Amino acid sequence: MATAKERAARANRERSRLYEAHQKLHTAQARRRRRDNIIAGTVAGVIVLGAIGGQIAFYEVGPGAAADSTSTETPAPSDSPDAQ
Repeated sequence: MATAKERAARANRERSRLYEAHQKLHTAQARRRRRDNIIAGTVAGVIVLGAIGGQIAFYEVGPGAAADSTSTETPAPSDSPDAQ
């Protein structure tokens, strides 16, 4: 049979083991949260830069681009009677 001292020592060892386990868990969770925040911030930054790049490309090259004013000139009206 275990004496009172042995039971107290066993309880203290178990308490110490649980305390260390909780500390390790807390440290691991904090590390994971920090890593997740860094990844989320990086992904958000890439998305914002992609959206800005897409807008610039759309308005510089795509269908939103301004038409060139030197590409075609409108012909002057003619005064000839055959133009009717």
